[in-house]
Amino acid sequence: MTDNRIQSRDLFVSSREITISHGEETYRLRLTSQNKLILTK
Repeated sequence: MTDNRIQSRDLFVSSREITISHGEETYRLRLTSQNKLILTK
């Protein structure tokens, strides 16, 4: 991680979706077939 930047390829190594916990909430970050990111609650 450099300058608080994380490469998306490092997040999506083995899956096209990750779960993020933020406080009491859970979010899903998905990589689409068109190589775009979608964040949902």
